Amino acid sequence: MDSITQIALGASIAGAVAGKTLGRSALMTGALLGTLPDLDVVIDYGSAVANFTQHRGFSHSLFVLAPLALLIAWGLWRWKPQLSYPRWLALTGLILITHPLLDAFTTYGTQLFWPFGRPVAINSIFIIDPLYTLPLLAGCLAFLYRPPAAKALVTGLFLSSLYLGWSVSAQQIITDRVKPALAQAGMEPAALLVQPMPFNTVLWRATAINAEHRVEIVTGFLDTSDELVLEHFPRQPALAEMVAGLPEAQRLEWFTRGFLDYQQRGNQITATDIRLGIPGAHPFTFLLAETEDGRVQPLISGRLPRPALNRAALPLLWERMTGQVPVLCLATLSAPNPGSSC
Repeated sequence: MDSITQIALGASIAGAVAGKTLGRSALMTGALLGTLPDLDVVIDYGSAVANFTQHRGFSHSLFVLAPLALLIAWGLWRWKPQLSYPRWLALTGLILITHPLLDAFTTYGTQLFWPFGRPVAINSIFIIDPLYTLPLLAGCLAFLYRPPAAKALVTGLFLSSLYLGWSVSAQQIITDRVKPALAQAGMEPAALLVQPMPFNTVLWRATAINAEHRVEIVTGFLDTSDELVLEHFPRQPALAEMVAGLPEAQRLEWFTRGFLDYQQRGNQITATDIRLGIPGAHPFTFLLAETEDGRVQPLISGRLPRPALNRAALPLLWERMTGQVPVLCLATLSAPNPGSSC
């Protein structure tokens, strides 16, 4: 999740556990601990792909954070012994463990069990979702106004957790909705990713891929029609095959579970993570190799500039979410003309 959300979550937990004893300083302690795992972004691993796939790695591993919580709790207890060591441990442990667990509900991928296994990505909540964050912020504000405000903090944590549970249920409902349409389109055995559109859990995006095709569906709970619009995007298996032996391409395939779009731009081969963002606004595109006389020359990967934010699309996203616009074409981020389709 975004930094503000992690700060609010850490502060809420710290206030609920130690607010009576530590007062307002508990919120600051929780906020700092809540951002600690994300400090791995300052590490340069040597290439764009390495930086992308190592983020949320060791610093988000339960095998690292659990013993770290023991150590930090001991240091904080020595600093402020008025709070017992078990309470300090509860504070540090809950904050450090809930950080990666919350991240795992997003689409990016969190290596909860580093150095073992694949990243975990439940895909049920967008990286920024105000409805999750606002109850936490409200509890923190109540604490700042009149500490310890334990009831407000616990209520905020309960409501945000309830919303997280709703996101998983909503994802399953949407998954059941799109599967028959994908089966009818011959995409039943394809890999499927169902995730919310930005900033909400009302409008959802389903992405199905096989070796040669990608199908995108946008559907939501406020749609006025049960008809689903399928958008088809070609994939380029020949390009994927050309770079399949490159370690950085293999790393991307592992990290994204194959949800990549390979393109050739002149003599350059790029790979785009199609899980994140939306078509036309995917933020992570990497330059992997160049072709010369039919041969592939691997490069130290670089990241291409992030596409400019299309602010004109934001009102359209709202209208699609609320059902005022029945169809949103992802390829163009526009609504089709009446009587036509994507």
